[in-house]
Amino acid sequence: MLTVGEKFPAFSLTATVDLDMHKAFQTVTNESYAGKWKIYFFWPKDFTFVCPTEIEAFGAMNKQFAERGAQVLGGSTDSEFVHHAWRTHHPGLKNLPFPMLADVKHDLSKALGILHPEAGVCLRATFIVDPEGVIRHVSVNDLSVGRNPEEILRLLDGLQSGELVPCNWHKGEATLKV
Repeated sequence: MLTVGEKFPAFSLTATVDLDMHKAFQTVTNESYAGKWKIYFFWPKDFTFVCPTEIEAFGAMNKQFAERGAQVLGGSTDSEFVHHAWRTHHPGLKNLPFPMLADVKHDLSKALGILHPEAGVCLRATFIVDPEGVIRHVSVNDLSVGRNPEEILRLLDGLQSGELVPCNWHKGEATLKV
């Protein structure tokens, strides 16, 4: 699995970005959102149980990520059409403010090292990537346990501070002085 300090891999994927079929899909690459921090989070499968709770939570916090110059991007190995159907039929996903990446060939998942060896789906992996494309944080959860977007936001704040930050630190609190 790729880790902190490594470059996020080059990719070009179709993303679901809207419910209107005339503008539902667009190509997203590693060059998209230049100059921004990126929060990539991956889930195992659409139309499941834990996944929408995470996706909805990231969607609810999207404005906070955007205020910090970060673009949220979610993804799985499902197709853009499956993403679109899920968004259409799941009330909590209808108005998602970020792209849902479709890694149908598993190329990005394999390059990141987050493809579950038996299930053939993405692990619950999260990557915080700086504006230069360098991975600054990685976390991976088991398939059965959802992650906490509030912690991802806290980590982004810590990384953007450029300071040493203690456990449970939050933006605006004192950092550590050596």
